[in-house]
Amino acid sequence: MQALSFSNPVFATYSIAASLMILKTVGMAFLTVLRMMQIKAGYRSPEDAQRTLLNPKPVPGQVGPDDRVDRFRRIHQNDLENVPFFLVAGLLFVLTGPPLIAAQMLFYGYVLTRLLHFWAYATGQIHDVRATFWTLGVLIVIGMTLWVIWVAATVVS
Repeated sequence: MQALSFSNPVFATYSIAASLMILKTVGMAFLTVLRMMQIKAGYRSPEDAQRTLLNPKPVPGQVGPDDRVDRFRRIHQNDLENVPFFLVAGLLFVLTGPPLIAAQMLFYGYVLTRLLHFWAYATGQIHDVRATFWTLGVLIVIGMTLWVIWVAATVVS
């Protein structure tokens, strides 16, 4: 069985988790735009306040910071800062041939932490709640990375 084949259940598990994280990260851009359009605020550039098909009735103050929009931008930025590390670490982890149950727990655990982080951020939970979910996700990435280093080091030594 090839490591990077859908006949490998570890790779299939990674593929599902990675695809969910990619969709979630890309989806944040759409949620940000949707929020801007709903509340007519948080637009960034002067040309965004011009009358167009998507903005038929521009309002004063439409351009400029708005916490209701910026909150979603911050969630998106956090995804852009964290998800790529998961994608790379997870793929390297697959190549180590880990037990399926370990891969499932780590990959789906990461997805869960990112979804809970989104919920905590989007609903304005206290920092400690959001930070807990972020930390758990980072610890999963660190754990996978250390596993990769360990396996690779045993091969080279």
